[in-house]
Amino acid sequence: MVIAEIEFAVVMQAHELLKQLRIPELSEVRDYFRSLSTNTLLGMGAFTAVTAYWFATRPKALKPPCDLCMQSVELPGGEFARRGAVLNGGPLLSHFYEDAKTMYECFHRGLRESKNGPCLGSRKPKQPYEWLSYSEVIERAEHLGSAFLHKGHSKDRDPYIGIFSQNRPEWTISELACYTYSLISVPLYDTLGTEAIGYILEKACISTVVCDVPEKAKLLLDCVSGRQHTVKTLILIENFDADLVSRAQQCGIDIVSLKDTENIGKAHRQHPVPPQPDDLAIICFTSGTTGNPKGAMLTHRNVVSNSSAFIYVTKPSCPIGPQDVHISYLPLAHMFERVVQGLILVHGARIGYFQGDIRTLMDDLMTLKPTVFPVVPRLLNRMFDKIYGQANSPLKRRILEFAFRRKENEMKSGIMRRDSVWDKIIFKKVQASVGGHVRMMLTGAAPISATVLTFLRAALGCQFYEGYGQTECTAGSTTTLPGDWTAGHVGAPLPCNDIKLVDVAEMNYYATKGEGEVCVRGPNVFKGYLKDPEKTKEALDEDGWVHTGDIGRWLPNGTLQIVDRKKHIFKLAQGEYIAPEKIENIYIRSEAVAQTFVHGDSLQACLVAIIVPDPDFLPGWAKKRGIEGSYEELCKNKEVKKAIMKYTNQIKKNVCFFVIFTSQVKDIVLHTEMFSVQNGLLTPTLKAKRTDLRKHFRKQIDELYSNIKM
Repeated sequence: MVIAEIEFAVVMQAHELLKQLRIPELSEVRDYFRSLSTNTLLGMGAFTAVTAYWFATRPKALKPPCDLCMQSVELPGGEFARRGAVLNGGPLLSHFYEDAKTMYECFHRGLRESKNGPCLGSRKPKQPYEWLSYSEVIERAEHLGSAFLHKGHSKDRDPYIGIFSQNRPEWTISELACYTYSLISVPLYDTLGTEAIGYILEKACISTVVCDVPEKAKLLLDCVSGRQHTVKTLILIENFDADLVSRAQQCGIDIVSLKDTENIGKAHRQHPVPPQPDDLAIICFTSGTTGNPKGAMLTHRNVVSNSSAFIYVTKPSCPIGPQDVHISYLPLAHMFERVVQGLILVHGARIGYFQGDIRTLMDDLMTLKPTVFPVVPRLLNRMFDKIYGQANSPLKRRILEFAFRRKENEMKSGIMRRDSVWDKIIFKKVQASVGGHVRMMLTGAAPISATVLTFLRAALGCQFYEGYGQTECTAGSTTTLPGDWTAGHVGAPLPCNDIKLVDVAEMNYYATKGEGEVCVRGPNVFKGYLKDPEKTKEALDEDGWVHTGDIGRWLPNGTLQIVDRKKHIFKLAQGEYIAPEKIENIYIRSEAVAQTFVHGDSLQACLVAIIVPDPDFLPGWAKKRGIEGSYEELCKNKEVKKAIMKYTNQIKKNVCFFVIFTSQVKDIVLHTEMFSVQNGLLTPTLKAKRTDLRKHFRKQIDELYSNIKM
């Protein structure tokens, strides 16, 4: 009976098909199917069912917000400026929601969207997250802000409030307190060093600083001790002792707890004084590679337009809502994390803070299970290395590569998912390591290898965006678009700004060829540097374009590729201009190299380099070449040095645009200590401090040049 039903169903399907094709020979079809065996019919029925199921459940490509073959369009005017095609010819975006044009309004919109749901969460070791609701956060912010006003702060008098703390709920509460009463937050961070912190306190005339722990209060006291200063009050979040109070009093500074400050504000509660969109919101001091930090003045419109632009791009494909959770561990002193938090809070979603130790971040991820996870290339590189490190046999490596290729093929057609057979078999543990619920990731702040980005997009299976920007553009000025999961570019202009490339003739970059210095203009561009008109004029031209110092190239699909850096160029004795960062980026493609610093002298005709070999990779790499010893011994070994030079030169020869540099780095020094923020060789955003590196390695550089026979 069952066989007959299958036979009838198959025949009727064929009959319908023949009718559509206008072929009426039904009797011939019936005779043909009756001549088939039972097993054949069962097989055909099963195949039909499987095919129907596959068509019904097969993954579908994400609908992109514009034509991915042309993601930006050239504007009239002859400047070769381009605007994101997602705007479809419309004006630049300054806000997305009519009821959220300032950061103050964004938070109150979040209160309504969440229906007073959980807002800020923190945890103690081995404990679950504890949450403050939106209304509790607003109440505490109004108490703290009222205390600021009670101490004499106002929009027009002494408006700057310093915040010197690691990421935690009180950081965001302090910032909201400023927004509530039209005050201006000025983040501080300890990696700046005492000299730079003292400079910021003096430059902004800061009288009140919110600190998290006594150690930071002591650092501030070191900054102001024995010199004239404006600091009057330190508000401490954590407990402190009488000795600290006594020492502060010697500097003319009062120390008070955050709890007591909030109680003062509660007793003298003031009505909110909401800001206007063009009021200053933040003075964000950038950690320059040379000289004193510069205070970028950012308005509410700047910050709102930047987060709104990302909402505009991603909302159709990956909308944020109260169900979402963000993990906050990237420094709140930098604008990348601040803009992400704005994106979260305006939608009534939750922010969970890490415990404060990056070594326990994975435990925080497993506990919080975030859905939104911003990252930096350094973390992604570690994830990539760990995954490949666990594929420790040729078979495992081949299986991993095969699974990656299958998912990469899907990504090329716009499909991004984490429910394929390869996810269930190969990548499930990778996804679980970040909590298992991540559906949106963002990376920026520094360049990332296309290989690493493509692999982790496939492995994590979530919408994964790469952006490019700088503090002077609030945070981002470009982003990759939904559906475009290719790597090697930083996407199209955000809907809040235009981008143009201008000639850099000395480096042979010309706008007519689609190459040049990246310049940005729009509602997200800053108002200048605090009390520094000279530096402001250098960065911001009369037409409102901020000159980034980065060299970009337009790709045929309208996306931007960052190819060079304008500031870090020098001329060799023969008159040739050199961009060392381009060379360094090639060197670190070598598995044997962790970090490198390339240097050239105008009196010399060649380059030299300081290389830090990868301590995890070097011993095994050297052993394969018959060289053994400790890491320090290997770095002193002349044969290792020769082998690394040969290895890196081979990598350079494989990069076509790099051929001209294959003979220019004449000699190297192998150094055992990593460049870091702590030893003063990297900025807090992990950029090389080239002047400090040159000074630090002056002796080695001079020795290298003295040994080179030209």
